[in-house]
Amino acid sequence: MRNKEFLKDLINKVIQGDCLEIMQKIPDNSIDMTFADPPFNLKKRYGEYKDNKEFKEYIGWCKKWIYEMVRVTKPTGSILVHNVPKWLTYYASFLNEIADFKHWISWDAPTAPMGKTLQPAHYGILFYAKDIKKLKFYEVRYPHKRCRNCKILLKDYGGKKNGLHPFGPLVSDVWTDIHRIKHNKYREKHPCQLPVHLMERLVLMATDENDIVLDPFVGTGTTVIAAKRLGRRYIGIDIDEKYVDIANNKLSEEKADSKIGNVWVSFYLGKIDTIRDKDWNEIKEYFYISHPIKKIEYEKIKLN
Repeated sequence: MRNKEFLKDLINKVIQGDCLEIMQKIPDNSIDMTFADPPFNLKKRYGEYKDNKEFKEYIGWCKKWIYEMVRVTKPTGSILVHNVPKWLTYYASFLNEIADFKHWISWDAPTAPMGKTLQPAHYGILFYAKDIKKLKFYEVRYPHKRCRNCKILLKDYGGKKNGLHPFGPLVSDVWTDIHRIKHNKYREKHPCQLPVHLMERLVLMATDENDIVLDPFVGTGTTVIAAKRLGRRYIGIDIDEKYVDIANNKLSEEKADSKIGNVWVSFYLGKIDTIRDKDWNEIKEYFYISHPIKKIEYEKIKLN
């Protein structure tokens, strides 16, 4: 039985359970953004989940939860799935049947050489629309990349410096400014923890304040933490009770305060990491910006 009361009871909670069983109870067209970072089937050490299914079993299982994600997503909503390229090719074949392709996002994640292969250097995020003609989507910007020592812009804009955006360029579908969490002191006991500011960028791209974000493999809570910080509602599901406890403990320490003025933005290491392009005119008054604008090549903008 799918009903709105069940959905209402899930809002702003992280719960333990089988994601398929729980999503099957959620009404059609009720979630603004669904995001999944499922087990990779690479024998990683998750808690209660055994990451070593037979190929056909794994692919069949993935198709089921992908179909549920699309079903519960609103016509204006987004479906995003994170994994290694091998599995994303299968996921895309399922999504192409019932949703509209928007982007394949690659983000920088170098690994150790594996022998007789190109060195794996990225993870992928499939970005699909429930209905591309109705999709809610916002362009986002990230800070200009600069030399660590001299602070000059790394990219040579030639004669186009007067056209520089003060904050930074629009984000493309290749993200080299966000990296894996490599150091154990920053990681929870989870094999595939994503950076919070990566999730915040996706949330800013695909949702508005008070929209609902669903993650059926929430792990230790990265997605729901990003949603809460940015003033979105959230639903997190995980089969492992320990991960659910970790996520809820972390959520209890978070506030919906990732703002400049009245505008939601993403911070990383105390600095603004991602903004919506449409919000720049509203927040630019909070920055000191060198003039003429071409001086941006040498002088970074600063919060007042």
